Amino acid sequence: MSLSSEVKRRLVHVSGTGYPALFVLDLVSYRQLQLLLVASSAVALGLETIRLLVGLDWRIFDELTREYEHDNLAGYALYLFGMTVAALLFEPRVAVPAMLMLTIADPISGLASSGELGVKATHTLLLTFGVCVLIASLSGLPVVAAVLGALAATLADGAKPVVAGYVIDDNLTIPVGSSVVIYLSLRHLPEVTF
Repeated sequence: MSLSSEVKRRLVHVSGTGYPALFVLDLVSYRQLQLLLVASSAVALGLETIRLLVGLDWRIFDELTREYEHDNLAGYALYLFGMTVAALLFEPRVAVPAMLMLTIADPISGLASSGELGVKATHTLLLTFGVCVLIASLSGLPVVAAVLGALAATLADGAKPVVAGYVIDDNLTIPVGSSVVIYLSLRHLPEVTF
């Protein structure tokens, strides 16, 4: 993928901030956000089914997908699925920061790294962690939940494991993993605030 394609991919990634922003700006209820994400995921699943089984050949797919996505679900679909799962399983206090970690921290991390598969450099992971902690703290999470949620997102961003030839994309694992950790932290650990 060329540098300009990588930048375009990251801009598309950041544009997903519109989903949680609709709720944060009180333009939609949380239920409406959940329904919007479910509908968007259904559209993505439909497009991916056509692309993978029928052979939808749109230039935008060629330009914005990575090599490993050509024969697997593309990152944009996993991105929507991850945010949808987080929104359906968790309350806004938990899911919204996790979604923002995906839509803001992950593209920053991607631009700071080489964009290659594998383990990211330490400086990139530290940048990701810092951005995630900032997002979580601005969302009003207690310190422990913010730090642990940011750590979960950073770990998910740090490597893309391959299972049975399929890359487990961080677009899925960042919002789901950080939501789970934030939820557990809020339930079981002391609430220290910033």
